Amino acid sequence: MDSRPLDLDLDSFPSATRADWLALVEGVLKGAAYDTRMVTRTPDGYTLDALPERRREAAPIAGRPAGAPWKVIARIDHDDPALANTQMLEDLNGGADGVALVFASSPHAGGFGLPVRFEDLSTALEGLMPEMATLRVDVGAFQGRDVALALARLFEKADPAGLDMRFGLDPIGDFAARGAAPIDWGALSARLGQTVLALRGRGLIAPMVRADGRLHHGAGATDAQELAAVLATALAYLRALEAGGLPLDEAARSIEVTLTADVDQFGTQAKPRAFRLLWQAMLEACGLDPSPVALHMETAWRSLTRHDAQVNLLRGTLAAFAAGVGGADSVSVLPFTQALGLPDAAARRLARNTQIILMEESNLHRVADPGAGAGAIEERTEKLAAAAWELFRQIEREGGMVEALASGTWQARLTAARTARARDIATRRLPLTGTSEFPLLGEAVPAVLAPAPRRTTAALPEGALLCEPLVGERLAEPFEQLREAAAATSPRIFLATLGTPAQFTPRASFARAAFEAGGLAAPGNDGFTGMAALAQAFQASGARLACLCSSDELYAASAVAAAAVLKEAGALRVYLAGKPGGDEAAQRGAGIDGYLFAGIDLVAFLREAQAVLGIGRRVEP
Repeated sequence: MDSRPLDLDLDSFPSATRADWLALVEGVLKGAAYDTRMVTRTPDGYTLDALPERRREAAPIAGRPAGAPWKVIARIDHDDPALANTQMLEDLNGGADGVALVFASSPHAGGFGLPVRFEDLSTALEGLMPEMATLRVDVGAFQGRDVALALARLFEKADPAGLDMRFGLDPIGDFAARGAAPIDWGALSARLGQTVLALRGRGLIAPMVRADGRLHHGAGATDAQELAAVLATALAYLRALEAGGLPLDEAARSIEVTLTADVDQFGTQAKPRAFRLLWQAMLEACGLDPSPVALHMETAWRSLTRHDAQVNLLRGTLAAFAAGVGGADSVSVLPFTQALGLPDAAARRLARNTQIILMEESNLHRVADPGAGAGAIEERTEKLAAAAWELFRQIEREGGMVEALASGTWQARLTAARTARARDIATRRLPLTGTSEFPLLGEAVPAVLAPAPRRTTAALPEGALLCEPLVGERLAEPFEQLREAAAATSPRIFLATLGTPAQFTPRASFARAAFEAGGLAAPGNDGFTGMAALAQAFQASGARLACLCSSDELYAASAVAAAAVLKEAGALRVYLAGKPGGDEAAQRGAGIDGYLFAGIDLVAFLREAQAVLGIGRRVEP
């Protein structure tokens, strides 16, 4: 075989224009409108074209150094300091580059986390070599200052310039999570400046102030809303640090950001790229030379599910992949059982190894900004940055992030986004595998060290500054509440399958998945051709609800008779899998109470079905 390299003149190949591509697409669309098939509208209002008009120059966006791996950060959230120490050492010895120490006061603690006491801090961090590992602090309730000073005292014998301790000072986040601040923003920002100066006076130089997007994301924020909130928060901190006496360039280097990595691969990949563009634009507006911001990402809490929790492993892998190739400096993967309770060692190991495999086996980190020049990624990055910048300017016109929270305008924006997303969840336009789609009743539940505590609604604290607190909610909760409510009685529905398997299987499969998403078991059968056999089978099933499943042709011939037979046999409700047609009046007259089809509000449909069975108690996750 000739081993000589090919001598190709790449300039001899003609360049394809957008018109050339459109001509090919027209042949595939076969008359369908281009905008309906090839253009997607995002929750932030901008559109994404499969064949974008223009592409940015293929230059990587400055961020993580080219070829450098991102740091693997493990979450330490045990409430026992000694066991938290065991977790930390296992993670570090198992390949993690650092840990995130979660305190009970953090809005992300989930009912666990360490207490804020110096002796507990010392126990939890015993054996840590601070010069060799990143230490991130995740604390709330305005306790960040106390924890930061305690850590500085704990490691005062180490070389401060060699410590990568991210104290996570975030008073605006504390205010948003609690709904109250003990002092007004002027005094709070002055105290922030004093704390940073005191820590820098000890020689600590790692970013210690955090603008955190996780709280906004959990409360329903879109990607642009999360970026705008983080940028507005960072600007407020920049002003506070400058007012406290820190030079503006040093103030910028004292700030880090945390963003959420979600299951939308391209959206998550574009998110850190877009934020770096926003950060550069903000620094330039402040008269500073652009410099990369320290950017951490954590997989999305709101996307985790309690049912079929193993699917969370896929969600975490996808999110970590996108965060890594998007240029995050460090990434935390939430263990797949996080929504169930306190993860055990096996779940923590999987979370850690997810990232290690992506780097050590897949070598994803070796390419600098692999999305550079890719039309889909570049278009999304640019449009996401533009949408976030415009929203950021609106926040600034309203007086900044603190005022937007205090006035409630920010919460109103998040509520609108959350409501729209909840509608997509309920209609399964946004499916949740293992929860709203392909549910598995009777599944084995993975082990956790302790179950997640029930969420309670606390009375609003008093303070000098008040706002409506941002409360996180997972996307799967409406369906999980239905499953939890049904668990005590194990209700079932009878699938009244008419005709042959070829006639009823498509709709029977659809109906089974829909009802079991609400905890109503829907066992299959071989189908029925006679009404007497149908009635007998229904009575033998012990079910009190029934759903007709078959083809449109058999519905026209037999639905009315089948509904009447089932009602006479004692069915409290009879549903039909499919859209109502011209026979709706006759069908309803015969006893059909509702129609089950793609696009309905399935949560409301299932709640009504449960209510018929006397199931209606709301169970908080």
